[in-house]
Amino acid sequence: MTSAAPSGLRYRLAVLSRTLAAVGGGYVLTTLATMVAARFLPMGRADAVMTATMLSFAVFTCAVIWVFAARSAWRAWYGLALPALALALLAWFGRVLP
Repeated sequence: MTSAAPSGLRYRLAVLSRTLAAVGGGYVLTTLATMVAARFLPMGRADAVMTATMLSFAVFTCAVIWVFAARSAWRAWYGLALPALALALLAWFGRVLP
C-alpha cells in the first residue's frame, strides 16, 4: 500500500516553500507587473501609475491563489518565475527603448 500523502516534515517544508513563494515571489511578480503597466499603459503618467498600482492588488492576490492552487511547490515557483522573467525583460526593454 502506497501513501500519496507526504510525510510530516516534507509536508511542512512544502507549505513553507509555498508561503515563501506566495509572499516573496508574489511581491516580485507584482512589482514587475506594476512597473511594466505603469510604463506601457496608454494614458498620462500619473494616471498610468495610479492604475498600475490599483491593478497590483489584483495581481498579488492572483499570485497567492496560484501558489496555493498549484499541484506542487515546484510548479508554484515555476508559475511565478516564468511570468516574472518575461516582465523583467519587458521592464528592461522599456528602459532601453524610448
